[in-house]
Amino acid sequence: MKAFVVDKYQKNGALRLAEMPVPEPGDNDVLVEIHAAGVNVLDSKLRDGEFKLIVPYRPPFVLGHDVAGVVVRVGSKVRKFKPGDEILARPRDGRIGTFAEFIAIDEADMALKPKNLSMEEAASMPLVGLTAWQVLVERAGLRKGQKVFIQAGSGGVGTIAIQLAKHLGATVATTASAASTNLVKSLGADIVVDYRKDDFEQVLQGYDVVVNSQDARTLEKSLRVLKPGGKLISISGPPDPGFASKQGLNVVLKLGMWFLSLGIRRRAERAGVDYSFLFMWAQGDQLSRLASLVETGIIRPVMDRTFAFEQTNEALAYVETGRAKGKVVIKVR
Repeated sequence: MKAFVVDKYQKNGALRLAEMPVPEPGDNDVLVEIHAAGVNVLDSKLRDGEFKLIVPYRPPFVLGHDVAGVVVRVGSKVRKFKPGDEILARPRDGRIGTFAEFIAIDEADMALKPKNLSMEEAASMPLVGLTAWQVLVERAGLRKGQKVFIQAGSGGVGTIAIQLAKHLGATVATTASAASTNLVKSLGADIVVDYRKDDFEQVLQGYDVVVNSQDARTLEKSLRVLKPGGKLISISGPPDPGFASKQGLNVVLKLGMWFLSLGIRRRAERAGVDYSFLFMWAQGDQLSRLASLVETGIIRPVMDRTFAFEQTNEALAYVETGRAKGKVVIKVR
């Protein structure tokens, strides 16, 4: 099969189009013929080597974290899926590789594709949808009547998180450019701060939850929009001791993350709020619940551009510009 491969960790390094063996599914796996693959900032960070201590891969390896496709073969213990099923998934860490023609995925990481989505739309959903779900439902426990500030509302995570937060009954604030204001309002944002003109910490006060996806300076400022007892959840770091323990990292890495997050944890404690880092994980049951919300029209994917499979490097470069509104997808077949 054809696949785009990372030959070595290298910042802005090009992926190589290579011939690779078709994966052999295990007993609990499903072999999927890939029709479309989502492109994420995580892909470029992984290629650059930013996560090689946390999620180690041995080059050469196939990149890509989002997939939509058709089941072609199932392992002997698979019960939820059969050949011909259309699925979507975010394969678990250690088993990624969606920039290819085929992939073997554990059935626990998959969900049936919503019938009202194209393959390209479905491939845009798993990573950002699961991130939004795990932040707002699992970690924040967001409830009706609460206030949530979701940064970068026109981005991949932001476009889904705004819709999910509104479904949960929250008041939603976000940051966006003037050009993206209508988009984020159409998704349900109640308050839109133009980050090029206004400082969000001067506009927003008394929030229950902040979803941080930006840099360290923005993380620091986010503390000041939360009310006492609020939750600051970052998907961009720094990793905290809780994450290190969950990942089962060694003592050296645990100590490193303890020091990396010490400053923000101390400042959060002084402000009377809770800080935590979230690195999303593969979860098929959560993905199925998101798919149900898509099928009922509560959540809709937001697409920016679709690239041909041969343009995978160009798609990755476009995502790295930070200008995409919603998701960028590769059409494999």
